[in-house]
Amino acid sequence: MTEFSYQLYSSRKFGPLNRTISMLADAGYKQVEGFGGIYDDPEALRGQLDQASLTMPTGHFDLKMIEDAPKKAIEIAKILGIKALFVPYLAAVDRPETADGWLAFGRRLEEAGKPINDAGLNFGWHNHDFELKRLAGNALPLDLILEGGKELVLELDLAWVSVAGHRPSDLVRKYSDRLIAVHLKDIAKTGDCFDEDGWEDVGHGTIEWEDTIQSVRETDCQFLVMEHDNPNDDARFARRSIASAKTF
Repeated sequence: MTEFSYQLYSSRKFGPLNRTISMLADAGYKQVEGFGGIYDDPEALRGQLDQASLTMPTGHFDLKMIEDAPKKAIEIAKILGIKALFVPYLAAVDRPETADGWLAFGRRLEEAGKPINDAGLNFGWHNHDFELKRLAGNALPLDLILEGGKELVLELDLAWVSVAGHRPSDLVRKYSDRLIAVHLKDIAKTGDCFDEDGWEDVGHGTIEWEDTIQSVRETDCQFLVMEHDNPNDDARFARRSIASAKTF
């Protein structure tokens, strides 16, 4: 847990991918995390990463690809050097409303991920806030997902944890046996960053990073991934965030 990664989704609005890759290398990143919009030509992408001395050990993959075309997902991962694949989202219309439904969804994820695991790769879930809002009966959907899918690993988005009303360090410790990656994301102070959907550069917002990073260091987490859902300047976000993170 010595290098910082960057979720390339953060720069989706800022020109060609090779520009982003060059910017990140100059900013001091060693790793990046992929997402579904950039996998059309994995060989060319691998070439760009190699030229910039960047690796892509983790990636987000749509559940539809994992279920319908697992061989394609595995091929993409092998070309790019991805070691852990995460499903990052479930549309509101598809979300279960009951505890049994979320348990079944966890089982569905685990079944879908069997070919990924059989290929020697990790497979798991990346959270937002909806999995951390209590159901009738007080259960958390994320608990049920992990109970239904006992082999799933977890990438915990620390800011969404806070948005859902939890202390990030508490959930890091709670899920420590499943945690292999975290998203370092920050929340702006009330009234700030309206044009960036209320997100802030890492270390410049309201997350209690000293306590949070200490909890992460107590686990076997392997990947620290910077993310901002809607920066108005991705180069500023990348530079300021890695500078802050190096001081944690």
